[in-house]
Amino acid sequence: MNDQAEALRHLVSTASPDLAKTTRIITITSGKGGVGKSNFSLNFAMALQKRGYSVLVFDADISFANIDVLLGTPAQYNLIHLLKGEKSIWDIIQTGPNGLQFIAGGSGFKDLVRLSDQEIEYFAQQIGKLNGHVDFIVFDTGAGLSKETVRFITAADETIVVTTPEPTSITDAYALIKMVKSMGHEVTFRLIVNRVADDREGRQTSENMRQVASKYLGIDLPVLGYIPDDTSVSKSVKRQTPLSVAFPDSAAARGIDRIAASFLLERTTQSTRGVSGFLNRIKKLWS
Repeated sequence: MNDQAEALRHLVSTASPDLAKTTRIITITSGKGGVGKSNFSLNFAMALQKRGYSVLVFDADISFANIDVLLGTPAQYNLIHLLKGEKSIWDIIQTGPNGLQFIAGGSGFKDLVRLSDQEIEYFAQQIGKLNGHVDFIVFDTGAGLSKETVRFITAADETIVVTTPEPTSITDAYALIKMVKSMGHEVTFRLIVNRVADDREGRQTSENMRQVASKYLGIDLPVLGYIPDDTSVSKSVKRQTPLSVAFPDSAAARGIDRIAASFLLERTTQSTRGVSGFLNRIKKLWS
């Protein structure tokens, strides 16, 4: 293990455990782009918040960070300001519609491999402060099979995979799950099927994926729900206003709301490793 990873390990092991609550880490990902992953991440976070939970959305899409654009809230500071020690974690947390907290990513994570030991220590120390600050941190990752995406998937408490009924989307989502499984990582996956014509298409798509995952990967792939194909989504994007704010009664918004309710019911049996556990695993970024 190199000096940078060792420094991060030390910071995590000495972090204060005296916090009233442990923050739960969720990664939201997809096998390919264009399936509505970021829109889902954003509105899923807002649905959790509507139910009384505090949520922070962390834009971890290295190539196409766009959460601030979807929110219509230009970020004054982003991750790169933290990495360079110019701002604290509290400085880069921005506030969007309905008080939703978010961190804009930009190209920040590309710079992790070039940080000095001192910069890494500051980064880990600052991220560690988030534990207990919110109930959930939702990481919106990049799409596809990049190393960065896989690291976030394996570091989080659980991962929600977004697909659509299109064959290419299904194939790429399965390939992502298969790759993570083949690397020996124990990851809790859940599935979302977006842009379904009706519930029948959603059930058929998800059941096919569940059967293949069970037969060939030996894993259960629970389904959190389906989201109808809805023109309100593209309208909200053009307005740069979250769907749940612009069209709260739309079919897609109601679908995401049902998914949030299902998620909260199912998570009661899941253990939470919190921000410290996340940092322990994400240290692979520096190894």
